[in-house]
Amino acid sequence: MKRLAAAVLAVLLLAAPPVKAENLAVDAAACILMEKETGQVLYAVEEHQQLEPASVTKVMTILLVMEAIDQGQLSYEDTVTASAYAASMGGSQVYLKENEQMSVEDLLKAVCVASGNDAAVALAEHLCGSAEAFVARMNQRAAELGMADTHFVNCTGLPAEGHVTSAYDIALMSRELILHHPDVRRFTTIWMDSLRNGAFTLSNTNRLIRYYEGATGLKTGSTDGALYCLSATAERDGMELIAVILKSPTSDKRFEGAKALLNYGFANYALTHVQPAEPLPAVPVTMGTAPSVSLTLGEDNALLLEKSSAAGLTQEIIVEEEVKAPVELGQQLGVLRCTAGEEVVAELPLTAAEAVPRLTYGQVLLRMLRCAFLLEGFGR
Repeated sequence: MKRLAAAVLAVLLLAAPPVKAENLAVDAAACILMEKETGQVLYAVEEHQQLEPASVTKVMTILLVMEAIDQGQLSYEDTVTASAYAASMGGSQVYLKENEQMSVEDLLKAVCVASGNDAAVALAEHLCGSAEAFVARMNQRAAELGMADTHFVNCTGLPAEGHVTSAYDIALMSRELILHHPDVRRFTTIWMDSLRNGAFTLSNTNRLIRYYEGATGLKTGSTDGALYCLSATAERDGMELIAVILKSPTSDKRFEGAKALLNYGFANYALTHVQPAEPLPAVPVTMGTAPSVSLTLGEDNALLLEKSSAAGLTQEIIVEEEVKAPVELGQQLGVLRCTAGEEVVAELPLTAAEAVPRLTYGQVLLRMLRCAFLLEGFGR
């Protein structure tokens, strides 16, 4: 393999982030801090303990609605008619009446801002035909996301036997929502709004939206059994973090715990997207329709950096000396190795930017004939 080294000036050290590197002031049964783009866990305590999530459940409800919108199954302008069952929900609500009609957009706003249980059930029934069918889809989606600690019984988070999840699983579904459906921010960042032409005021249950720099969401929850829960998201300098708090004794302590997690993340880590410090070489191809193949670094080039170990970073391009055809598009032919001091902190794949088919027998024969004619010409 060829080894081409290039120094990168004064950048941050890339390092695998430690989990629970220190004890933070988080008064809760369980908590976790996760970075959105890489999904790396920066801090965690009892992150797989199964606990009641209360209305943080609605992160999955919101995710399924946003997926349906982005897939064209729903639109914000669709009209939803509230059933008697939806209107009967207790707890946080926007006081829907049976047969009252409201747009998907307004109901989604009611769920994200005011944690409306009635709005969540109305959306669930509209999307899947019944609340039960929607809950089945919630559990299916949880399994698809690898949420092994989770079992949903309803779409609201109202107390129900067997309705449990974990801080880790909440971080997983929160990440899926904010990573792939950024439009949800236009609801989760609302502090005050209204419904019914201004007749009903909405106030965000997540006070971090107003008082924490960079807050982007996401969902609060509280019941007598679950105590005080929160999935809090915030973004600074291009890095978005997810802080989950479960079973905190008071509302104030859940917010303070989330702030402690987020502050720790923003103070100690940064996100960078690595780019080659010099042009990538082409790799020679034998028996191919082209003499060489160009390389590319994929889009999955985000690395989490530990600020406290900031130092010079070295890049080393390591590629095959040659490759035999056929070469497939996207075939890995090398790595971009990132090193800090003596430690290799990342190896990002370098892949073929185009396909190079293998020469056919006819093409090989034609090349041989051309060479023979050229040699004959030189002989004269």
